[in-house]
Parts: sequence; structure tokens; C-alpha cells
Amino acid sequence: MHNIVYMCLTVFIVAILFVYSITPLVIKLAHRTNFYDRPAARKLHKKATPLLGGVAVFSGFLILMIYVIFIGLHSLSISIIGYILGSLLIVLVGVIDDRHGMKPWLKLTGQIVSCLIFIASNKLFTLFGPFYLTLPILFFWMVGLMNALNFLDNMDGIITGMSGILALGFYAFSFISKTNLLAQEANYISILSLIFAGAVFGFLPYNFNPAKIFLGDAGSLFIGYFLSTMGILAGRLAVIGKGSNLYFLYPVLLLSFAIFDISLVSITRKRDGRKISQGGKDHSTHRIGTAIGSPKITALIVYLINIIIVLVTIIVFIMDSDKLLIISVIIFGCFFLFFARKLDEVPIVIPENQIRKNKGNDKG
Repeated sequence: MHNIVYMCLTVFIVAILFVYSITPLVIKLAHRTNFYDRPAARKLHKKATPLLGGVAVFSGFLILMIYVIFIGLHSLSISIIGYILGSLLIVLVGVIDDRHGMKPWLKLTGQIVSCLIFIASNKLFTLFGPFYLTLPILFFWMVGLMNALNFLDNMDGIITGMSGILALGFYAFSFISKTNLLAQEANYISILSLIFAGAVFGFLPYNFNPAKIFLGDAGSLFIGYFLSTMGILAGRLAVIGKGSNLYFLYPVLLLSFAIFDISLVSITRKRDGRKISQGGKDHSTHRIGTAIGSPKITALIVYLINIIIVLVTIIVFIMDSDKLLIISVIIFGCFFLFFARKLDEVPIVIPENQIRKNKGNDKG
């Protein structure tokens, strides 16, 4: 047991050091290939910034996955192969979108195919019953979170640090859940979570304000892929371990901030007659940043919120009470409703193209 913990800690530290070491090389590559994110009205940065951060994070994740398989810390399996292929596909979709742009339907197709690879390789077609019920739920969850994290990647370091915190939360959950019967499933989540957490934490020093490199769609989509898949695997493990389908709510609690942000943006944009898919400075992070006046402190506040969410969720899981789980979901829901009302009072910046559209539709 102690040997496994030691090896996992070693993998976590190696992942941090590896990504921290290769990121300067990726920055140089971005400069040489002119791979930049240019300033725009809906963006906060004022100068062109390298846009290959997702490649750095995924490279670290992939290399460390190969390493743990090579040293025998985890066996090579169809589920691992499928997980890597699904993540590789979504990163490629993101890189192409970052470089050349991509039509929404083509991007969505890539997301759905990556979902199918993960679902098939992990034998999840009947997770919620018949496949015609399970597939729509899993697609909605995975594609929704990929786009939620893509949307939330709007300020330096926000989703990099936040996803690392959540990954450690998934590791803690898997460690607590581990029994002789569930050892294989728990180890699967543990290894993936620690490698991912190490990769994003190794990247964070370069991505924290002022960022030297951005994640890009490749990075944010990969983070969304990781969090959504960990949510599914953790939910399945929790339900098996607790013997109650209510524990599918566990990942909803753990990922509630990302769900809150995409819900806030979607509802307020729809209410104000703006396109949900069109970018703007109206996310929860933008509103917090406007109220606080500092992107650094905004990132730290988001980290703190997610640390609290992780701790509360872990405590709820340890307490092993269905009633407490339901009460916690209700409390989280009420808190985020209150938080949304307060943030909705904060002034926002609406891109000029959306303002013109709204004025054109204004009859009076």
C-alpha cells in the first residue's frame, strides 16, 4: 500500500517537472510557427500570445501515461487505449481550430467521436439503462462540459489551476473508494487524475497572470474531456461502492462551478437576446474580475471556491448518507442561484457586433 502511494506521488511530481520543463520549448515553437492568439474585443490580453499550451499539457499527460504503463503501475488495456485515443482526437480538433478555425458542426462531430471512443472502450453503453437512454445523457454531459471549459478559459490561469484542484479531488475520491473489489476501477481514476493534475500544475506558472502562453481550444477541450470522463468514471464507481444511483450526483457536485458558469452565461445571453455561442466578457470570472479589479485575485477566488467544493463533496461522500447528498445538492444549487443574482448586477462588456445586432432588432 505504501509503495503504491509512493509511486503515485512520484508520478505526480514527475508530471509537474516534465511539463514545467517542456513548456518553454513549446513557447519557442509557437513563436517560430507564428502560432498566436491575437487580441480582440472580447479578449482581455493586449498582445499576441503563444497558443500551444494544450499541446504542452497533453504531451506531459501522454508521456506519463506511457511511462506508468511501462513501469507496470497500470496495465495496458482497451479502456486506457480508448481513453488516450479519445483525448488525442479532441486535442487535434482543438489544434486545428486554434490554427485555422473550424465550422461548429465539424467541431461538434469531433467531440462526439471522441465521446464514442471513450464510451465504447470503457463499456458504458448501458450505464443508465438502455443505450438509447444512456448515450444522449453521456453525450450531453461530455460535450456540454467540453464547451463549458472552453467558454471558461477566458482569463489567465483560471481553468488550469481549477482543473488541477478538481483532479486532486477525483484522486482523493478514488483513494477513499478503494476496496479489494473496486481496486482496478479506483486505480484507473487515481493514475489518470494524478498525471493530469501534475501536467496542469506544471503548466500553471506559465499560464498564470500575466500568461506567457495560453491553453487554446486544444487545452480547454482536453481539460473538458478529462473532467467529464472522470465525472462519469467516478459516478460509476460511487454508485457501485454505495449501492445507490443517487451517487451519480457526486460528479455534479464536484464539477458544479463549471456547470454554474455555463448556465449563467447561457441564461443571461438568452435573456438579453444575444447568441449563446458568441464570445463575450460576461462569464462569472469576468464579473468577479470587474468587481475585484484584479485577474490574479479572481483566479485565486475561483481556486478557493473549487477547493471548498472538493472538500465538501469528499466529506459528503465519506458520510455515506443519501439524505446528506440530496441536501448538499440543494444547498449548492441555492448558493449558485444567489451568487448568480449578485454577479448579474455587475456591469459587463458586450462585443460591438452583438450590440449592433441587438439594436437592429430593437423595434422601439
